[in-house]
Amino acid sequence: MDQPTAKKLLAEGAFFILLGVPEGTEFGIDMKSWNTGDKFRGVKMIPPGIHFIFFSAVSEEGDTAPRTGFFKNFRKSEVFVKKWDVKNECISVETVSEDEVVNLKDNIMALDDFLGPYPYAIKDKWLNLSSSITESLIEKLTPLSGYIQSALELVSCSDADRPRGKSKSEHSPGGTSTNSKRSRLSDDFEERFLPELKPLAGTELRFTAFPEKNYPAGSTPAEITRHSLDSTYVLDQVLTSYQNPSDILGELQACYICFLVGHSLEAFEHWKKLVNLFCSCEIAIKKHRRLYDMFLSIIEVHVAEIPEEFLADIVANDNFVYMKLRRLFGSIQASQVDGILKTKADRLRKSLTEKYLWDFEHLNSEEEDEAPVVVET
Repeated sequence: MDQPTAKKLLAEGAFFILLGVPEGTEFGIDMKSWNTGDKFRGVKMIPPGIHFIFFSAVSEEGDTAPRTGFFKNFRKSEVFVKKWDVKNECISVETVSEDEVVNLKDNIMALDDFLGPYPYAIKDKWLNLSSSITESLIEKLTPLSGYIQSALELVSCSDADRPRGKSKSEHSPGGTSTNSKRSRLSDDFEERFLPELKPLAGTELRFTAFPEKNYPAGSTPAEITRHSLDSTYVLDQVLTSYQNPSDILGELQACYICFLVGHSLEAFEHWKKLVNLFCSCEIAIKKHRRLYDMFLSIIEVHVAEIPEEFLADIVANDNFVYMKLRRLFGSIQASQVDGILKTKADRLRKSLTEKYLWDFEHLNSEEEDEAPVVVET
């Protein structure tokens, strides 16, 4: 980087000053991490905007604690100061006094040798990953504790409050398969033997809630069936929870970052839930055409970064993203949406086929595992 550019970035970029962090601590911003040295006091030249800061305490034996992180919207030339909490081995949630912050601002150049420069090699990739995330959305999603944890602290709960998932058999009427048997056995084992636990209040990400039912109250059996085949009603209900419709894509991106960088599996599960919602609609493609245009751009970036093993169901060995995108491409192809969106979807489909050898031919044919299951008696 030439000197004029460096001076401009230093003048306009933000500073994150972290005082008292132990040597060897894992520290990172966005998609880059390091182990701190004895001189480390933070990061300089941070581009204004949304960023994700994360850290892990490292023991003297070299054992690394689960990752913890938080989103921060940095202003131009902002000096953001935090201190290390020695007792809890994390960045303190306490606010640093204004007098101390002002003193550090006045002497910022004296800290220059102790601040690492923001890794500008990842800037464009980070902007693609966070393009729809806003400060208000961050405030809405961030746990009340202020930190996003990869390993949630669990506490005992009553059986009524115990979190539960849905087995595959609940989603696959019309037959009994080996996978649904495994799922029921797993659920039975969970009910009888696993302890009743839930995340400690205030530590969980505050995801946007989905409606309890995927159809309006008072729907006829025919309407219930229609809404079960097309999730546009659910998408419309979820969109009412946001200030702007595009915030749903910001939540999708935030969940992805919390998983990819923050190592949060709960965020990954919600990311999958949102991807499934977008890919399970047909009417919404034309109704929310702009959202789908943005969704295609975002999912292309996500698929390029995520380890492929995380896309597959361990039991059924089905590639989650492939199956969902296959349905979405078929719906776009059959819809009356404009040719620009169809061309964009077709370009993404071809790109994924070239990169991963995913077969998107015969999009309107019924997948073998989605066909009715015939059980011989």
